[in-house]
Order: sequence, then C-alpha cells, then structure tokens
Amino acid sequence: MEYGARFRKMRKRAGLSQEDLSGVMHMSRSNVSRLESNKLKISFDDAIKWAQATNSQDMLIALVCNIDIASAAQMIADTFQAAGTILLGGLI
Repeated sequence: MEYGARFRKMRKRAGLSQEDLSGVMHMSRSNVSRLESNKLKISFDDAIKWAQATNSQDMLIALVCNIDIASAAQMIADTFQAAGTILLGGLI
C-alpha cells in the first residue's frame, strides 16, 4: 500500500473530509488530495500533525516501522503499561 492510501485511511477513520483536514493542517485541500494520491511527498512534521489531527498515531507508527497496525497498537499498549508500572513503582 502506498503511503497516500494510508493517510487517506487515517483521515477517513477520523471521519474528516479533505476540507476539514486541510483547515486543521493549515494547507490547501488540493495538497491534502495530492498527498493522498502520492503526487506530493509529505514532510515528517506534517505526517506527525496528520496523525495527531486524525488521532491515528498507531497507523503512523505502523507506516514508519513497516509493521501491521495490530503490532503498532500492541507496542503502544505495552509502552503505556510499562510507563504506568514505573510510575506506580516510584510512588509506592
């Protein structure tokens, strides 16, 4: 799957139109379309903003690490669980 299709999936999963996302991203709707159709390369900063705007950090991790989404979700869950254990361990 091309990266543009994944960014489109992130946007759609969040229930955002290209117009909605363009306002959040402070870019033109045509650039959102061009990114989703692989006609424009996305910068790292914009990829992070896109993931935050669509609440799809798990999908961005999967894309960057070239792993499936379930593995990325498990990595995130494991990280939060470990952080909670460390935090609670330090308070007790």
